[in-house]
Amino acid sequence: MSNYIIGDIQGCFDELQLLLKKVKFNANNDVLWVAGDLVARGPKSLETLRFIKSLGSSARVVLGNHDLHLLAVSLGIHQAKKKDNTGEIFDSNDRDELLNWLRHQSLLAEHEEFIVCHAGITPQWTLSTAKKCAKEVEVILKSDKWPWLIENMYNNTPNLWCPTLEGIERYRFIINAFTRMRYCFPDASLDMECKRPPKDLIGSNLQPWFELKRQKKIKKTILFGHWAALEGYKGKRVIGLDTGCVWGGSLTMIRWEDKQYYSQKSIS
Repeated sequence: MSNYIIGDIQGCFDELQLLLKKVKFNANNDVLWVAGDLVARGPKSLETLRFIKSLGSSARVVLGNHDLHLLAVSLGIHQAKKKDNTGEIFDSNDRDELLNWLRHQSLLAEHEEFIVCHAGITPQWTLSTAKKCAKEVEVILKSDKWPWLIENMYNNTPNLWCPTLEGIERYRFIINAFTRMRYCFPDASLDMECKRPPKDLIGSNLQPWFELKRQKKIKKTILFGHWAALEGYKGKRVIGLDTGCVWGGSLTMIRWEDKQYYSQKSIS
C-alpha cells in the first residue's frame, strides 16, 4: 500500500489520469490524498469530482477555496468566476449528489506521519487546535446550517486568531486560514491579498506562513497546495505541492513512503 498526496487538480482530469497511470495507482491498495481545489479553472471539473468521489475510502480529500466557492455558486450566493469551467457540474444529473459529497469533505486530513490541508496551518495553532478548529467548521458544513456558513464566509476579517473568537467570526478565520492563507505579518495576522512569490517580497514585513516561528512545533509534515507561485516547496516538515498545472505548469504528486515526486506537464 502506498499513500500519494497530490496538489491542486483544478479540473485537470486528463493530467490526473496520466499521473495515476504513471505511478500505477491501485485503488484497492493505495490511497490518494487530495490537497483541495478539485475544481475550477481546468476543462474537466465534473469528471474530476466524479472520479475522486468514485474512489470512496481510497481518496482522502480536503477542501480548497475553489471548492467552497463552487458550493456558494450552487446556492446562488455568488456567480461563477469568468475563468471557472464549472458549468457542466450544474447541468449534470448527479449535481446534487456531487455537491453533497463535496461539502462532507474535510478541512484537514491526518495520517500518522503527515497532515494535508489546502493552504496551511496558521503559526498560532498547535496541531490539536488545528484539528479542533477544522472539526468545528466541518460539523456545520455537514449540517442543515451549511448555507448560512457559506453565505457569511466571504470576508478578510478577523485576520488574527484569538481563542475567544465566537460565531461566524471564528468560523470565517478558520476557513480563511485553511483555504486562503499565504502570507502572515510578524504578529501572525493573515494577509489575504498578496499572491506573489516570496522572492518578490524581499524586505517586506510579510512572511510565508510556514516561515514564522511556532510556539509549539508540529511534529508531523504539513502538505499543502493553493500557492502556485511557489512552484512547489520543500522545507523542514512542510511540503507545497501546487505547481500550477491549470496555468500551464505541472500536476505534482508525492509518494509518501519513499518521498518520490512525480509530475505531469499540463496538456490543456
